[in-house]
Amino acid sequence: MRSPHDFAKSKIRRRSDVNPIRKLPRILYTVMRYGVAYQKRSEEEFTSEHRERQEKNLHRRAKELGYELRKVELPAGAEPQLA
Repeated sequence: MRSPHDFAKSKIRRRSDVNPIRKLPRILYTVMRYGVAYQKRSEEEFTSEHRERQEKNLHRRAKELGYELRKVELPAGAEPQLA
């Protein structure tokens, strides 16, 4: 079970990714510390990675609650049905 402190740390981490004033020093630190060049991601890359993270977190959360998720493959051109 996650402690309240873990939750607080994760919230702070997420805010720092959104706030550009806090994001810039993190990018500069990474460049200076590790010599890794900053590469701006395209919108498609960001969307793809974001969806993968969402799916991973959803699977983890479902497992914590005692559920098992399975991905449903739709036929080509079919629209997902929302309840």
